[in-house]
Amino acid sequence: MKLLIAAALSFFLAALAWGPVRAGGGTPSKPEAKVYFANIQHGDSVSSPLTLVFGLSGMGVAPSGVEKEFTGHHHLLIDRPPLGEGEDGADELNFGLPSDDNHLHFGGGQTEVTLELSPGRHTLQLVLGDAGHVPHVAPVVSELITITVE
Repeated sequence: MKLLIAAALSFFLAALAWGPVRAGGGTPSKPEAKVYFANIQHGDSVSSPLTLVFGLSGMGVAPSGVEKEFTGHHHLLIDRPPLGEGEDGADELNFGLPSDDNHLHFGGGQTEVTLELSPGRHTLQLVLGDAGHVPHVAPVVSELITITVE
């Protein structure tokens, strides 16, 4: 019994020394890395279809599944809370981003997309994901912007 308690205590102390445990992810980003929209900005009025150009500095782009240091691929969040916020915010930081109408994946390494958006206001945010679609540590995210489709 003492051996079991000692083993459990050793594991707990090692976990504390390594820092917070993350399920999935853990891929480091460069502190100076930035992802941004290269052709639109907060408050713009646009027409649909809309071509978005993704900008990235300080890191490189690689397709999903490719594990290369300081690279990732783009994800576009549409009409949802900023990364890490909302009902599933903590899960997406630890386990990865879902793929649905509000979370578009560009796992082929794409750096732009043309979208059909309905008329009205929309929020957009870019997130760089690692080989497994999990945001980096620290996450590389754009400002959440609001645009109006006329």
